[in-house]
Amino acid sequence: MTDAQVESGVLAGEERMLIDGELCHSDSGAFFEVVDPASEQVAGRVTDGSVADMARAVGAARRAFDETDWSRDLDFRYHCLIQLHEALERNAERLRRILVTEVGCPVTVSRSQIESPIEEVEHWAEHGKAFEYLVDTGIHPTQLGPARRRIHYEATGVVGAITPWNVPFYLNIAETVPALMAGNTVVLKPAQLTPWSGSEYGRIVAEETDIPPGVFNVVVSDANEVGAALSADPRVDMITFTGSTATGRAILAAGAATVKKTLLELGGRSAHIVLDDADFNAALPMAAMMACVMSGQSCILPSRILLPRSRYDEGLEILKSMMEGFPVGDPWTPGVMQGPQISETQRRKVLGLIQDGIDSGARLITGGGIPENLPTGYYTQPTLLADVDPDARISQEEIFGPVLTATPYDTDDEAVAIANNSIYGLSGEVSGGDVERAFAIATRMRTGNVTINGKSHFGITSPFGGTKQSGLGRRNGDEGYREYLEAKSIGMPA
Repeated sequence: MTDAQVESGVLAGEERMLIDGELCHSDSGAFFEVVDPASEQVAGRVTDGSVADMARAVGAARRAFDETDWSRDLDFRYHCLIQLHEALERNAERLRRILVTEVGCPVTVSRSQIESPIEEVEHWAEHGKAFEYLVDTGIHPTQLGPARRRIHYEATGVVGAITPWNVPFYLNIAETVPALMAGNTVVLKPAQLTPWSGSEYGRIVAEETDIPPGVFNVVVSDANEVGAALSADPRVDMITFTGSTATGRAILAAGAATVKKTLLELGGRSAHIVLDDADFNAALPMAAMMACVMSGQSCILPSRILLPRSRYDEGLEILKSMMEGFPVGDPWTPGVMQGPQISETQRRKVLGLIQDGIDSGARLITGGGIPENLPTGYYTQPTLLADVDPDARISQEEIFGPVLTATPYDTDDEAVAIANNSIYGLSGEVSGGDVERAFAIATRMRTGNVTINGKSHFGITSPFGGTKQSGLGRRNGDEGYREYLEAKSIGMPA
C-alpha cells in the first residue's frame, strides 16, 4: 500500500474477521454495509459474524489461555506488543482513512484517535514489563507459627471487549492492549457502525505480529445478540465495555450468572462550573470547542455549562459567538473541526432532544437544526440552549451531539448541587481565578474525573472512570492495568 493509494480513497477496510489466528468470513456467508456518514454513501462491506462465530472465537481464546504459555511468558508478550506498536505505526494512514470514513472524524483532529493510541501500545508494553507481579509482604505471626506471605498478580483469563463507535480505534486499543500485556487472551467485538476499525486491527495482528492463534480474536457483526453472547458465555472471565449506561446494565445482568469481572465506562452528562472569578474569554471558547470537535459524540464532554447569574449574559454571548463560527463540514477538508453525526438515527435523536429542551422552556440561542450548506451528510448545527431547567430531560439525558446547555446559579453550593443532580458521574470541569477555590469545588463534585481551568484530567498514566451510573472500575494508570489482573495471596513457610 502506497501513500498515493491511501489518499486516492481506493482502499476500503478489511472485510474479514480474526478467529483463532485465521482471517475469515462468517460461517453464514453474510455481509453488512459500512456507510460514510459524511456522504451517506456505502463505503464498503464487512463480514457479518454470527453467534456461532462468537462461540468459536471464545473457544479459541479459552484454549489459548488454558493450554499455552501466553499468560506466563512476559518477555514474549512484550516482544509481540512492541511488534504491534511498530505495525500500527506502519499502518497509521490506512487506519486514519478508515476512521474518517466510518466515523466522520475530521482529519484535522484525528491525531488523538490514531497516533495517541498507537503510542499507548508501547506504553503498555513497557508498563507491563516493569510491573511487579510478585510482592513479598514479609513474615507474619499466625497461630501455627510465622508465615511468609506473597501476593502474586496473575492474568484474569479470557477477556471479552465490547467497544463503541465514537472513538473506535482508540478504545479498541485501550480495552485490549493492557489486557494482552497482563497475560489475558481477548475477544474483541467492535461496534456495528465502525467494524473496520476492529477488523483492520485484527488483520494487522494476524499478518504483522507473532501473537499466537487464539490469543487475540475479532468478531464483527451487525447483530446485537452476538455481543450479548460474548457477555453471557461462561468461558469468558471478564467483560470490558465502553458505551451507554443502558447497555452496561444489560452486560452486568448477562454476566451475573457466572459472576463475571466487569469493567464499565458508561454514559455521562457532565457539568462545567464556571465560577464568578473565572477568565470567561479563556474558559468559554474552549468549552464551546470541546462540545463540537467530536460532533459532541464523547461521553466525557462537560456539556452542562453552569454560569454565575451575575455574569450570565456575558457568558452566553461568548458561547454564542464561538459556536456560530465553529468550522463544520467535510471531514477531509483541512481546518474543519466538526464532522457529521455517526448516523441519521443519531442525528434525529440529537435534534429531538434539542426540541424537547425548547418545549420544556429552554431558550434557543443558536443552532438547533441542520446546516443549510450541508444538505448531504448527517450534520447538526452547533447548538446553545439557555435557561435550561436542571431537572429537564435535556439536562438529565446524554445527548451525544454538538449541544451546550446553560443554566444560571447564585452560589457555589447551588452550582455543586446542580452539577451533582444526575445519575451520571463520569467527568466534570471547574473554571475559576482562585485555583484553591476551584479545587475545593472539584472535590465536592460526585464524579470520577475533574478538569480545572482546562488542565485535563485525562491521560494514560492517570486512572479514568466513572461513579454512580457512569461505570465500574478504572482505565489507565497502574489502577487500570490491575483491572486485568487477579491478586492471589499465598502463605508459605517463613
